[in-house]
Amino acid sequence: MTAPHATSQPPAVNHRVLAILRAIAAGRAQLTGSTEPDLFVDGVPCCDQFTARMLAHQGLIRPGHPGPPDERLPAVLTPAGRALITETPAAA
Repeated sequence: MTAPHATSQPPAVNHRVLAILRAIAAGRAQLTGSTEPDLFVDGVPCCDQFTARMLAHQGLIRPGHPGPPDERLPAVLTPAGRALITETPAAA
C-alpha cells in the first residue's frame, strides 16, 4: 500500500518521530489498513495519531501487507523511513 498523499518534503524530525520510526523498525508496531491509519505500539494505541498519520501520508511507514481497513497489520518502514532513522543522529 502506498501512501495516497506522499510528499517529497521530509517531516520535521524530532524525538517523537524518531521513537515511532524506531519502534516500527524493531517490529513493535501495527497499523490499521485504512487511508487514515491508526498506529499501535506494543499493543497500545499511539498517543500521537496525528504524527503517525503524517508519517504514513509522507510515505515513511506503511502496513506490511494489504488488509481490511479495521485490521491491525504489521507496520514497516519504507526505504525513505529507514533512511531517515539511519541518517539522523541518536541525540536528535
